[in-house]
Amino acid sequence: MLNFFQEKQNRYTILVALLTFILGLYIGLWKSNNIDNLARIFKKRQVDPNQVNLDSFWEVWDVIDEKYPEAKEIDNQERVYGAIKGLVSSLEDPYSTFFTPEEKKIFEEDIDGHFSGVGMEVGIKDDILTVIAPLKDTPAYKAGMKSGDKVLAIDDKTTNDMSTEEAIKLIRGEKGTTVTLTILRPNESKPREIKIVRDIITVPTLETEIKDKAFIIKLYSFTGNSNKLFRDAIKEFSNANTDKLVIDLRGNPGGYLESAVDMASWFLPSGKTVLIEDYGVGKEQKLYQSHGYDVFNDNLKLVILIDGGSASASEILAGALKDYNKAKLVGTQSYGKGSVQEVVNIGDDTSLKVTIAKWLTPNGVSISKKGLTPDIEVKPSDKEGEDPQIKKALEVLNNWQ
Repeated sequence: MLNFFQEKQNRYTILVALLTFILGLYIGLWKSNNIDNLARIFKKRQVDPNQVNLDSFWEVWDVIDEKYPEAKEIDNQERVYGAIKGLVSSLEDPYSTFFTPEEKKIFEEDIDGHFSGVGMEVGIKDDILTVIAPLKDTPAYKAGMKSGDKVLAIDDKTTNDMSTEEAIKLIRGEKGTTVTLTILRPNESKPREIKIVRDIITVPTLETEIKDKAFIIKLYSFTGNSNKLFRDAIKEFSNANTDKLVIDLRGNPGGYLESAVDMASWFLPSGKTVLIEDYGVGKEQKLYQSHGYDVFNDNLKLVILIDGGSASASEILAGALKDYNKAKLVGTQSYGKGSVQEVVNIGDDTSLKVTIAKWLTPNGVSISKKGLTPDIEVKPSDKEGEDPQIKKALEVLNNWQ
């Protein structure tokens, strides 16, 4: 009888051991598959365990499964996306971002320049969500949003540690709905709330006018068709019987790099460096050079207006023409967005926007963080109808030396 029970116990022990082995194998394979998924997403093979210890990652995963009350409601793929976002955030670079399928769609809508929202560019500056520029005639513009406004909350959610993409998702919404932004304006001590009704946003590009015998090109963004529009504006200027030109880049958050290079080419001889891409120590720099349209002689009087909303491609164009003494800069310090991002498709429905280089002006000056300092600093006015910056630009042109 003892042998029978002992044999039965042995079989039970073997069965438990076998089930434990199978369960362990399943968990191991499941974890391995998830590691492989992470590796596949970044197009790398599994991380060498001798270099990186992933045990703590899986321990946290298991503790969440065991203790977090709503763990079963969180999709495993969402956990993987969260892990990737954490990996990217370790770069401490506000412009490097992993896009989930929903965020990728929003990003592509931004590039197309047609979406539903409030119509302003935002970014992380000094670790705070900041308005780069509201676009003209959009809900944000009409509601009084300004470059440099610090966005402290979106509806009832604070923006502490919130990424730009997370903020955009909250600010976006259906046409006709309202979003409430709590902002802190520079030089003000108390936050204020601004309610904005969302609408369909079409990104404006360019307008022209003649004022006090000066031809003014107001450029709102560097879009896919801005090259052609700028070319048409230059032809219009050539027929305007004046040698005074203002390029207004205030509130222009940038866009396509090639558009900035193409526009600079109207003022620079062929082969002149428009900007330098610096990929870091030990790596060869890349030079972007003028196409050499260079249709203007030395009699051209050119002023470029900049402010805290002038970023990226705006700073490239203004910085290049300043370095070659082709233009005088009037206004206030530009935003300081001087880095290069490349968008890499990750799988079928996600992507990674990653910083690959820093932008330098032709003289080797970094645009990042500090931005461009105007030759003549003029602060804007809060009074309706007053524009001391354009007034100063016209004064500089009339007294050109």
